Amino acid sequence: MVRSPEDALKATLARVAPGTALRDGLERILRGRTGALIVLGFDRTVDSICSGGFDIGITFSPTRLRELAKMDGAIVCDKDASNILRAAVQLVPDHTIDTQESGTRHRTAERVAIQTGLPVISVSQSMQIIALYINGLRHVLEGSEPVLARANQALATLERYRARLDQVTGSLSALEIEAMVTVRDVAVTLQRQEMVRRISEEISQYVLELGVDGRLLTLQVEELTTGLGPGSELVLRDYLDLEVPTLVVEEQLAKLQAFSSTELIDLGTIASVVGFNPSIDSLDAVVQPKGFRLVSGIKAVPPAVANRLVDHFGGLQNLMAANIDDLMAVDGIGEQRARTVREGLSRIAETSLLDRFM
Repeated sequence: MVRSPEDALKATLARVAPGTALRDGLERILRGRTGALIVLGFDRTVDSICSGGFDIGITFSPTRLRELAKMDGAIVCDKDASNILRAAVQLVPDHTIDTQESGTRHRTAERVAIQTGLPVISVSQSMQIIALYINGLRHVLEGSEPVLARANQALATLERYRARLDQVTGSLSALEIEAMVTVRDVAVTLQRQEMVRRISEEISQYVLELGVDGRLLTLQVEELTTGLGPGSELVLRDYLDLEVPTLVVEEQLAKLQAFSSTELIDLGTIASVVGFNPSIDSLDAVVQPKGFRLVSGIKAVPPAVANRLVDHFGGLQNLMAANIDDLMAVDGIGEQRARTVREGLSRIAETSLLDRFM
């Protein structure tokens, strides 16, 4: 499976994070002020653009990388940077490949990355920076302090947005039980869930960049994202106005995640993902959920059983009104499970209403 440039960048960031042998070698090169050009991976395409140099085939170590960088030419490692394969190599990529770089080393790095699809690292002797080139993307590595400062700022933002998300989801649950949900309530919930997801992803990249320096950050993120689950997916399943196959839900979820920051602020645009036309339908129109989200909150009920419950009763209000005998009429629901479902729904209803009015 071909990875996107963004996924390849994340994988490469993990390889060059603080605490790794490769990062140690790169920092030694920076301190030595010699510069370097390093290709992470070797295949026929790389072989075809290599000229001169010599084969080494030795185990990677930071000191070896530092010493080999003293020579002119590029260094070729395997994709995991566990072995150094060649050194003092002249790379001759296709000169017709467009590049925005001006320096010789950086131009070569970008062209090689585009032509081979492999990560290429350029260490600038004059500018004292480490740049990653991955299939058209360029990322400059920074020290832990500035990355950690941005990560802590994002973490504080995540904490505020998570608190707000808990409020709107709790309010949505109470409104669903009272059959008073509007399109606006659904859109706001999807908006907050997507914002929390985006901030979490941004922090995840900081964690990759920080390596061993991001261990405490990882614990904080895990604490703030615990219990989120597949929230947006369940909201879409609840409110898309038809018998929606899983594929359609996934398509709408991808559409939501692809919205720009400007589009994400517009509740009408978000409402369109659920099937409402913002130019015709009012955001204050009342809508009825199917019940997927609330039933999934009952831990003792497997997803397959939850789906059968929702399909059988056709809506949350019918499900909330069902007694033990009604629930037992559903395939796969015995008396014990029916009591579990009934008690679980009652507990959710009680908790949601208390949270809303207290």
